[in-house]
Amino acid sequence: HHLVLDVTDGESVRAAAATLADATGGVLDVLINNAGISGGRVSAADLTAEKMQEVYDVNVFGPVRVLHAFLPLLERSAAPVVVNVSSGLGSIADSADPESTYAALVIPAYCSSKAALNMLTTQYAKAFPRMRINSVDPGFTGTDFNQNRGTQTVREGTDVIVQMATIGSDGPTSTFVSRTGRVPW
Repeated sequence: HHLVLDVTDGESVRAAAATLADATGGVLDVLINNAGISGGRVSAADLTAEKMQEVYDVNVFGPVRVLHAFLPLLERSAAPVVVNVSSGLGSIADSADPESTYAALVIPAYCSSKAALNMLTTQYAKAFPRMRINSVDPGFTGTDFNQNRGTQTVREGTDVIVQMATIGSDGPTSTFVSRTGRVPW
């Protein structure tokens, strides 16, 4: 079933949750927050609050809107799972490490929005201990998002998303992982 949802529009999100509730009897087992925008490569000197707000509206406030609207459906699941699609660029540890691949990149709006999403992951995991709530880094995957410059296939990029979406009730929660293992916060 095709379900239209605009994560920046609260009414759209609520309508999608209501439609899904009607179609499923009010139960949702897995929620994947995958909406995201880069905001472009705006330098720190040129970054405005308005540009930052645009990126955060999708990458941070979007998942908050979606989780809030779909929470009643997830709570009815026997083993609810939430997967937040983040990025290695949201790793504060890697950003601060001069030896990291990401150390030279300065993309404040996108990187900080993904770091904020990771913090939301840990906070929601503590708030809803029955749910498995994790962040994933799909890696540098060739998609329209990066003008197909990625070094991985879409399949390789989705491996970790599928893996975390299909964990059981005894699976990990409050983690940040990629297809190769844990990502430092």
